[in-house]
Amino acid sequence: MALTQAEKRAVVAEVAEVAATAHSAVAAEYRGLSVDKLTDLRVQARKTGVYVRVVKNSLARRAVEGTEFECIKDRLSGPLMLAFSTEDPGSAARLFRDFAKENDDFKVTLGAVGGEALDASEIGKLANLPTRDEAIAQLMSVMQAPVAKLARTLNEVPGKLVRTVEAVRLQKDA
Repeated sequence: MALTQAEKRAVVAEVAEVAATAHSAVAAEYRGLSVDKLTDLRVQARKTGVYVRVVKNSLARRAVEGTEFECIKDRLSGPLMLAFSTEDPGSAARLFRDFAKENDDFKVTLGAVGGEALDASEIGKLANLPTRDEAIAQLMSVMQAPVAKLARTLNEVPGKLVRTVEAVRLQKDA
């Protein structure tokens, strides 16, 4: 069933609104997948904060105009499903990568982050980016390491003195 002009405008407005605030975008070809599998993908997407939408390429081109994802405008072809990461840059790429491992018919074709288009081979790099919580944990461990090392070093001086005094006491007792 064809979309009316008003419905097309609504779809473009909705996708443009999400694209304006998203961190990254990933597109995948979904030809050959059952409705049940696509429904499972959408459920997983909702859980991870990823906006997933099947949009006609002409409407998607209009929706990404004026956003940092304009770089993928010319590469949209074929039946594509778009995913926008709204929480962290790698969430859409992780979702599509994991789904593609389980489903051979699902092929990740392109992505974009920071105004740069990524090929399918580069999506793995985007998917391996840490989540916000993981990045904070890594930063905190790096910040904590010098302080912990200083505390251990300062604690070693009195410990060494105690061990030396104990050794002298044992030597005198013998």
